[in-house]
Amino acid sequence: MAQALAQFEYTSFEDDGDPDRPFANPYHDDVAVLRPTCPLAVSIFADRAYLRSEMADDAAAAGLRVARTADLGALAAAADHVIGDVVLVDCPVVEGAEMAALARLDQRVAQSGATMIVSTSIGSLDDVFGCLDQSSAQILVSPSRADRIVVLGQLLALQSGRVREMSDGDRISLLRLTQQVSQIAQKLEALSGTPVEADALLSDRVAASAFSFDADGVRDCATQRLARSGRRHPLPDPRLVRRVIRQRQLRARFFEGDLFADPAWDMLLDLTAARAEHKRVSVTSLCIASGVPPTTALRWISQMTDAGIFCRAEDSSDRRRAFICLSDRAAEAMAQYFAEVGTDTPIL
Repeated sequence: MAQALAQFEYTSFEDDGDPDRPFANPYHDDVAVLRPTCPLAVSIFADRAYLRSEMADDAAAAGLRVARTADLGALAAAADHVIGDVVLVDCPVVEGAEMAALARLDQRVAQSGATMIVSTSIGSLDDVFGCLDQSSAQILVSPSRADRIVVLGQLLALQSGRVREMSDGDRISLLRLTQQVSQIAQKLEALSGTPVEADALLSDRVAASAFSFDADGVRDCATQRLARSGRRHPLPDPRLVRRVIRQRQLRARFFEGDLFADPAWDMLLDLTAARAEHKRVSVTSLCIASGVPPTTALRWISQMTDAGIFCRAEDSSDRRRAFICLSDRAAEAMAQYFAEVGTDTPIL
């Protein structure tokens, strides 16, 4: 993979654990800029030394220039210094100080135009998601090494600019292809005997990598479909929606669950029921409702938010928390769908 992805010259880097290691970008001090003669510069923050070394090796193999590695204690200072083109952060557990530093770094990354990839655990997902509301950061949940390598490959593909030229259908096809490639990488890694953390095997499925595209075309297309609404219909009875969800989940008792994986629809159903029940849905709950691993679900949540189907809602009592809900147009579309289908026809 390294030979296929590397397109730039780079120098090796050994992690010395120095959080104040200087960062040098000969072309720009802050804004992420791709130059034909200089690889993208990456900064890595993780408390586990072996993981910092592993991430640095993989980044260098992918053609990135590792400019800095440090522990999470350096996050606060990183928000006030040069961050480079790509920022990799591993924070399986976040406390108040880390959350504040992560939120500041998120704002800095958004201002600079850099790319941030954050890995965390399912237990800290809500806290991390609440901190990342500006930079369009990619979130990985308990990723394996294969997941991270796939994400780095996706990053280089995005930098080529070709993704932005794709049609809406091509974008969705690439999203699904990304999931398949990550599944293959995970299975190969399992065959090699490399252990995979328990969260990565949630629902007995292989986790795929978060991936977000420029969604202007997708948003326009989705908006046009949702704008076709005629007369308004009330939301369906949430008990009906919950029954549909249970019916869909029941299939996994008799068939391999991956045969029916449809995270977008499963999440739409869950948010429809929650809206009718006047309940708020956390990102962790929505990931579970999707029926796919949380990292895969996050990729779909990002895509559907960009398309104007989902909305991010901040918690008025705790600004560090955020919830996911249906947009008004999406709620109307779901109401019309259930009205068309009726209550006498099984809805799967």
